[in-house]
Amino acid sequence: MADTAFEPFDRDPDRGTRPDDLDRRPGRDFAAGRTTRVRIRVEGIVQGVGFRPYVHALARRLELSGWVGNDGRGVFIEAEGPEGDVTRFREELPCQAPPLALIHRISADVIPVLGERGFHIAGSRDGGRSTLIPADAATCDDCLAELFDPACRRYLHPFVNCTNCGPRFTVVTGLPYDREATTMAAFPMCGECAAEYHDPSDRRFHAQPICCPACGPALRLLGPPGRPMDGDPVETAAALLRAGRIVAVKGLGGYHLAVDATNGPAVRMLRERKHRPDKPFAVMVADLAMAARLCEIGPDAERLLNSPARPIVVLPRRAGETIADETAPGVNRLGIMLPYTALHHLLARKLTCPYVLTSGNVSDEPIVHRDRDATDRLGRGLADAFLTHDRTIQARAEDSVILLAHGRRIPIRRSRGFAPLPLPLSRPARRAILACGAELKSTFCLVRGGHAFLSPHVGDLKDYATLRAFTEEITRFRRLFDVTPELVVHDAHPEYLSTKYAQELADVDLVAVQHHHAHIASCLADGGEEGTVIGVAFDGTGHGPDGTVWGGELLVADLTGFTRAGHLAPVPMPGGTAAIRQPWRMAAAHLDAAFDGAPPPDLAVRLRNAAEWDRVTAVARSGLNSPLTSSAGRLFDAVAALCGLGDRVTFEGQAAMALEQRADPAEQRAYPMRIEPGTAFVNGAGPVTGPVTCLVIRGDDLIRAVAEDLLRGTGEAEVSARFHNGLAAAVAAACALVRDGATAPAGAGIGTVALSGGVFQNALLLDRCVRALKERGFRVLTHRRVPPNDAGICLGQAAVAAAMDLAPARSVSAWSTGQGRV
Repeated sequence: MADTAFEPFDRDPDRGTRPDDLDRRPGRDFAAGRTTRVRIRVEGIVQGVGFRPYVHALARRLELSGWVGNDGRGVFIEAEGPEGDVTRFREELPCQAPPLALIHRISADVIPVLGERGFHIAGSRDGGRSTLIPADAATCDDCLAELFDPACRRYLHPFVNCTNCGPRFTVVTGLPYDREATTMAAFPMCGECAAEYHDPSDRRFHAQPICCPACGPALRLLGPPGRPMDGDPVETAAALLRAGRIVAVKGLGGYHLAVDATNGPAVRMLRERKHRPDKPFAVMVADLAMAARLCEIGPDAERLLNSPARPIVVLPRRAGETIADETAPGVNRLGIMLPYTALHHLLARKLTCPYVLTSGNVSDEPIVHRDRDATDRLGRGLADAFLTHDRTIQARAEDSVILLAHGRRIPIRRSRGFAPLPLPLSRPARRAILACGAELKSTFCLVRGGHAFLSPHVGDLKDYATLRAFTEEITRFRRLFDVTPELVVHDAHPEYLSTKYAQELADVDLVAVQHHHAHIASCLADGGEEGTVIGVAFDGTGHGPDGTVWGGELLVADLTGFTRAGHLAPVPMPGGTAAIRQPWRMAAAHLDAAFDGAPPPDLAVRLRNAAEWDRVTAVARSGLNSPLTSSAGRLFDAVAALCGLGDRVTFEGQAAMALEQRADPAEQRAYPMRIEPGTAFVNGAGPVTGPVTCLVIRGDDLIRAVAEDLLRGTGEAEVSARFHNGLAAAVAAACALVRDGATAPAGAGIGTVALSGGVFQNALLLDRCVRALKERGFRVLTHRRVPPNDAGICLGQAAVAAAMDLAPARSVSAWSTGQGRV
């Protein structure tokens, strides 16, 4: 597959722009001469993207008769004319489709000739909801030209759009995708817009969100209590931002909070109000020239930034750039994006400087997308003003995020611009499936046949507001895609809110999938794979069927089961979840294990935390509130704390991020990690005896080497690099042992490794692991379309359930009662 699969708007084989199965059965090719008529069915992303006018223009050019229309399955066509012209029509149909179209299938049948004249666009029909919904797309160049053309009637109109751009998923209320099934139904078209809408030669022909200043939504600027503010809304909002104020801006999928990114005190105030003290903010820039002044922009970054999806792209920061330190404190990367609505373009032009554009919420809550919620939740001491409008947002959608580093693309969040575009399953599901995902970075997945529909990012399921958003979106997806789940999949962790939600559903079969098996299955599904692989699942926390906290796993896995072939050596988590918020506790536990209870007394981390050190190590030894964990994330925390990069953190992965940032990429030395035999665990069924061996990758030598280097005065850049190199080398060595039969017979001869889990958002570790594995002759699978973190879990759950449901030896009733091995 091409490496552009994460960009659904690129024209490459992964998009399916040419149909997978254009019907070319014997007897369906036509010779020139006789008149014939065909009925054609086109399935895929073919509604709301200008497909009907495209078909209309193609048929008129070839002088064919007939019609084209929408229904619940996609686009239906009847075309009549000389056989040669009809054949040409069928062949050309997928080749020059509109930019946002994504064709999955074209089928055709010969039907009786009617002898009619002319080709027209028919009214939409009902007939099920198996059609696909397009994602929202950034304002196109043609509309941008109109936006800033004083001679155009849409000059400075913040809602300019056409069939090639604008809101789609976030305004859809039903199918077929017509204006009355969107939130634009509340705005009757004026005469001029109606003329464009019905003119097949106009690029706004059947553009459902079409509008102009005379008939479209109205922009307004409000104060916190909802009172209108005087002056031009965009001009006044820009003036407020220049004055250091915080403005809530209504985007495509929700409200954002904006502030001048060059104004340190203003950004600091936003952090205080949002309760987000350290996590980096994303920045919107007016154009590529401004982006290039802030970050290193290569061809891949330019293409991503300019794509219709307009994701946030995380890039290396340039030295001496003007962004306030408070925007991304202590981080040498910056998340930037270009404007993706006309309103963003207008604001960027007026402001003339980069501005923070972060989710409109208090930290960890779902993004606000309803107007009343915005004034209630953001107006209470958070936003100073609201740049808003009266077009309803039907579905919330956060901005998507992609990291570019070490020559690799790593999807971090798949949301606006990508969701709900379906991902194909290598094994189409026998029944309708709902996969509920995990707890953090929550997403869910609905499966209908061979299509997996992933939701936009929801958030961390920690409170009622997020859980409500989660359940609301599931209800919306079920209605839009006409899916009634028969099989519901959840994480094996019994306390996840997503698990509890699944278990409360009636009249469904339940499937529990172990967290790290779902990670590896997600990587397989991401790449369209289904064979057996050695899966390396590195993350922070996952429920281990043996009663420990897993997170540094080597699994021999396929879509129907797994064997635990190896793992990082377990250490206690003193204080349980407190050890996640205070990484120095993990440093204490690792040091205590590495030095047999007597770590060097003059280590800086010990001196900084002397008041609690002995108590915490005693708790770790006792096992009281100190569950054992094999987590790679907690190992990163320990080393980061040893290096003085984060005794305490305020967001997930903060210490690990700091450690990666400090690493010297030129450093080649690696710390040692021993690999020893242990006890295997098969398919989550329990410990087994016999010939199966589980490798244990020990961190003792590595931790001692880190401590000794630090005591010698070795810099954190060298220490961090040697740690990354050592862990990558150990991963490659352990995978080679599995392949070579050390865990016989589970992994013998397997030549493919899949890397998944949130730790593989670390671009340096990913790069080092891929290199080390390839040097040992492995083929390596990594994530390209869905994130390696828990946001990709639901896809893995769905793939496992679909495969298991097709396996004749498995019984879903056994899974539901806990008798299976999933």
